[in-house]
Parts: sequence; structure tokens; C-alpha cells
Amino acid sequence: MKRMLILLPILISAGCVRTVASAVTAPVKIVGHAADWATTSQDEADRNRGRALRKAEEHARKDCKRQVDGDVAREQCVRDSMRARGFS
Repeated sequence: MKRMLILLPILISAGCVRTVASAVTAPVKIVGHAADWATTSQDEADRNRGRALRKAEEHARKDCKRQVDGDVAREQCVRDSMRARGFS
């Protein structure tokens, strides 16, 4: 019984230390997650750029298909339209 009374404060303090440690590191973890959420990785940027490029090309092809006859003229129309949209 005496040993349990001696070990009890040690066990309680170990739990307190763990709680304090997690409370101290919580703001650091939150800031890290916020930074990850707020920034865009190069992979995400490339993926988004490719998606925007494909979508713009699809719209350009649809517009040129309605306006221009002939394959060569249509491809030139698509290239011009893509340049006008900022994709060169």
C-alpha cells in the first residue's frame, strides 16, 4: 500500500506531462496544417494549369468548329483562340 502511495504521484505527473506536451504542440500543428492548406504545391499548380488548358482548348475547338470550315483553318483558329485566352 505504501508503495502505491509513492508511485501514485509519479503516475499522475506522467499523465500531466503528456497533457501539457500535447497542449504546447497543438498550436504548432494547427499552424502547420493551415500553411499546408493555404499554399499550393507545384504538383497541384501543374495539375490545375493542365486542367485549365484542356478546358480552354475544348472551348476553342467548339467555337472554331461552328465558325470555320476546313481542318487547316480550324486548327489555326484554335491556335489563335488559345493565344487570345492567354495560352501560348
